Amino acid sequence: MPDSFILTAITADPEIVRAADRAGVDRIGIDIERIGKQSRQGHLREARFAAHQLEDLAQVTATLKHARVFARLNPFYDQSRHEIETALALGAQVLMLPYFQGPAEVAAFLDIVAGRAAVVPLLETAAAARRVQEIAALAGLQEIMVGLNDLSLSLGLSSPFEAVALPLMTRIAQCVRGAGLRFGFGGLARVTDASLPVHPDLVCAQYARLGATSAWLARSFYRGLRPEQIAPAVDALRDRLREWSGQPAAVLEEQRDLLAQAVQPAFDRL
Repeated sequence: MPDSFILTAITADPEIVRAADRAGVDRIGIDIERIGKQSRQGHLREARFAAHQLEDLAQVTATLKHARVFARLNPFYDQSRHEIETALALGAQVLMLPYFQGPAEVAAFLDIVAGRAAVVPLLETAAAARRVQEIAALAGLQEIMVGLNDLSLSLGLSSPFEAVALPLMTRIAQCVRGAGLRFGFGGLARVTDASLPVHPDLVCAQYARLGATSAWLARSFYRGLRPEQIAPAVDALRDRLREWSGQPAAVLEEQRDLLAQAVQPAFDRL
């Protein structure tokens, strides 16, 4: 796993934006995805629902000194061009397209962006997973991420982390990385947070196993932290990711088996 593990923070809170920027978080910005999300994920405890407006990007852009300005937009629709142009005008450097079914939507999104920002498709449907090789072959991409909540729902699974342990996730990772792209998925919590349904260290190990080098900071990452505590927590997370990346394949496969055993009992307790 390369040292250039990309962490993305979703926040427009000026205090957290400044603290995350000082902490070396690579991308910081907003999530405006609303179309269809409430109906799909409204029952999920850990779902993230957009509380941002595109206009919030202006303050994020003005605050950042190091990180790249990030925006997750809506699934491709008749107002995507307007969203893209507005986000770019407000300083976005990385644009994420969520919840697509196949390469056509990603290609249309790329055509509008036209190289003015990095484009990160967020693979969240079984249909897109079946066509990942075609998607990864599209010109202009450098990275593909997997969104665990919607992908798990699309596959009929009972928990988001169940998808991580499936052979399907290994195949997606291999296709993406085999195309020379960065692969990422899901969100990472603080490695010491034992209050979560699945222990974060078990999840950390899966990034090394799958060769993933991109993730969000989970909402729970900031829980109970003062701004000055964010940098040490980010450093600890990066250290642990590096430690896992040095483990042999057999050890990482053991962690996959442990995750598969843990996810259902853990989520049954919620």
